[in-house]
Amino acid sequence: PSSALLEVLDPAQNHTFRDHYLEVDLDLSDVLFLATANVADTIPGPLLDRLEVIHLDGYTEDEKVAIARDHLLARQLEHNGLRDDDVDIDDSVLRTVVTEYTREAGVRHLERELGKLLRKTAARVVEGAVTPPVSIDEPAVRDALGRTKVHAEPAGRTHAPGVATGLAVTGAGGDVLVIEASSLGSPTDDSGAARDAGLTLTGQLGDVMKESAQIARSYVRAHADALGVEPVATHGAVHLHVPAGAIPKDGPSAGITMTTALASLLTGRPVRPEVGMTGEVTLQGRVLPIGGVKQKVLAAQRAGLTTVILPMRNGPDLEDLPEPVREEMTFHLVEDVADVLELALEPPVGHPGAAMDPPPAMVSA
Repeated sequence: PSSALLEVLDPAQNHTFRDHYLEVDLDLSDVLFLATANVADTIPGPLLDRLEVIHLDGYTEDEKVAIARDHLLARQLEHNGLRDDDVDIDDSVLRTVVTEYTREAGVRHLERELGKLLRKTAARVVEGAVTPPVSIDEPAVRDALGRTKVHAEPAGRTHAPGVATGLAVTGAGGDVLVIEASSLGSPTDDSGAARDAGLTLTGQLGDVMKESAQIARSYVRAHADALGVEPVATHGAVHLHVPAGAIPKDGPSAGITMTTALASLLTGRPVRPEVGMTGEVTLQGRVLPIGGVKQKVLAAQRAGLTTVILPMRNGPDLEDLPEPVREEMTFHLVEDVADVLELALEPPVGHPGAAMDPPPAMVSA
């Protein structure tokens, strides 16, 4: 199909596209083709080059609740033989279904869950267990849909040094990515002197993400003095893990999170629990822009994070966020990973300034 589409979508030759099944020539020059995909990475490059790509962000929680209330609920009521006045369900219950039973960029699974909820409600009406109008509350949702299917990343995961909270984009929208670093000790050679050890990476990381981990370790080694770490300590074996291990992950945007996790491990300073971050890092410590800011920030909000660190050049992307989100959260725009560490790490034990001065590159909504 991809090879055929190369000709179909090329305006220079699709006016004489030949169908090899019907053996006739077709003029497709006046046809407007619309193609959709959840992930663009799997589309062949030559084919993608013939398309004008329009990125559509996933729905916010408020948008999903509004869609469920105004569209999905009425459709599922009709499909399950119920009238509008047979069921009373308020927005708080719809929000429970959205946040605890679905994780997606769209609303297909949300509609299926609402259909399941209303089917069981209709069955109770037929059995005579309840009489319309039926008020559906949260206990009724749990009775119909079972236990919660979506578990938010627990707060406080960063209480131990070596754990940092990053932000990522998946096929289901934004997500919180907790990166863990652990020291495996410093091996010695035959003379008893410490020698360089390797970096172990787990969590189904792609090539780009593995390179980001190597860059993060090289940066921490090169700036050991600035971090207050003995240079020999940076040569010990380190294990870097990115849960969940069953899900493949790739991309450069975890660079500053990996750097922060390693710096936290070596300095013994935990990462502030309310902070999430995303951004690519270079060997010189520059923070480069990334994509998916809206989805990542919304995921941070769902996880209970109140502070997000972003690359300076992603500042204009904050305009795409809903106004309530901008008012609720604080955003720090940085150009150097040193500023990230200053913002993200707890002050050293005994440090008089528990509230550190933020770097100048900051935006507070």
